[in-house]
Amino acid sequence: MDAASSKFPVWFIAFVLLSLHVYVAEGRNESNPCVDGTYDHGGRRCCLCNAGQYLKEHCTTDLQYGKCENCAPKMYSSQPNDLDSCEPCTSCSQPNANLEEKEPCTSGSDAKCRCKKDHYCSSGTETCRICNPCRECPEGIKVACSASNNTVCNEKIEGVNNIGVIIGSVVGSLLFIAFIALLAYCIWKHYCKRNPKPDQTANAADVEVQHLSAPVVDLQPHLVDIAQVIGWRDMQDVAMCSNIQNTVIESCKLDHPNDSQEQTLQLLKIWTEKQGREASKVLIEILEDRGKRGKAEKVKDILSRS
Repeated sequence: MDAASSKFPVWFIAFVLLSLHVYVAEGRNESNPCVDGTYDHGGRRCCLCNAGQYLKEHCTTDLQYGKCENCAPKMYSSQPNDLDSCEPCTSCSQPNANLEEKEPCTSGSDAKCRCKKDHYCSSGTETCRICNPCRECPEGIKVACSASNNTVCNEKIEGVNNIGVIIGSVVGSLLFIAFIALLAYCIWKHYCKRNPKPDQTANAADVEVQHLSAPVVDLQPHLVDIAQVIGWRDMQDVAMCSNIQNTVIESCKLDHPNDSQEQTLQLLKIWTEKQGREASKVLIEILEDRGKRGKAEKVKDILSRS
């Protein structure tokens, strides 16, 4: 037998190497079958559930999976986890938000929304909550409207008559500013100006003393009860009197359609964070100034439980 015939065939060597690779890989999987990592529970290390699932029961043996369930429809989990529930999918069909679905929600990823055609988002983010209509340009478009920027129009030039156009524009702008200022003043006067009832005989000094007696208490433990007392309409009034932006108020309403209690609670939380330590005192004062003495007394009763 010559030297060439004594060597192993090439296919035999390849088969041996492949078998060794599979054996090593299986050995690694047996030593730690947790592909996506582990978490600690009850002195054991349990495998994390896959994306698109949630944990229903913990493992009973070290380095094993517990009972993982797939997310229900309109729910998702985007990462391996040990959570006891999936997250609700984002809705792109909120009324008046001008959104449409870009990517549908799956068990492993949330839905992605985008602005409808001829609309843009001023925040310029993929998680935009409200889109606005693009500006129309009778004089021509300089920069087209995009998903994150409004249309930029061409400047209107008319030769000799240009001066008249400029003057007209300035006068129109001043009138518009004056109108906005007057409108803002009327709104402020309507919502925030003190307007005692006719049967009230307390003078300004009495009202000031009454305001000073309002308690300074942490509102956080009482937000749910206070929201039930105030209601959405009066909470809107309180927010507007405190210079909360209309976009913030509208966002609270869109986040919880047809649920005025949750709308009120979310707006109350935002208002409380803005007011800080004096929130309880300011809230009672505004309610009294708005003629809502009954609700102010109920809020005082809730705070007195502290």
